[in-house]
Amino acid sequence: MERAIELSAISSGGPFGAVIVDKNGNIIGEGHNEVTLNNDPTAHAEMVAIRRACANIGNFNLQGCTIYTSCEPCPMCLSACYWARLDKINYANTREDAADIGFDDEYIYEEIKKNKEDRKIPMISHNNTISKQIFKKWFDNVNNIRY
Repeated sequence: MERAIELSAISSGGPFGAVIVDKNGNIIGEGHNEVTLNNDPTAHAEMVAIRRACANIGNFNLQGCTIYTSCEPCPMCLSACYWARLDKINYANTREDAADIGFDDEYIYEEIKKNKEDRKIPMISHNNTISKQIFKKWFDNVNNIRY
């Protein structure tokens, strides 16, 4: 946790840092917020740490690993933790603490709960036979790596 907090102090994009450790406690990935540095709205500390950890171990699956982050993950980062199959999330500041300094994600949590047609950003489904065929072809291919 100390390293995650150190990283949050040097971040130029927002005061957030994250560290991922393997089951032996070795740091396999770390990052700080790089949103404004790279003009990338997905470059939150947790996302950067997950990308680096996966690159370092050569696998998209971080099962057996733990993330330490200076703040409770936002909805995007929380989702990424699940996709990465992290075993545990440890955090320092809460999402309410983040909201107090202008990083309020509560509206996203609320949007996710809504029916698609009631969300602020319109979601328009396009029935496309070709895209469904591509899904089926991928699913039927036994050589594809499932995740």
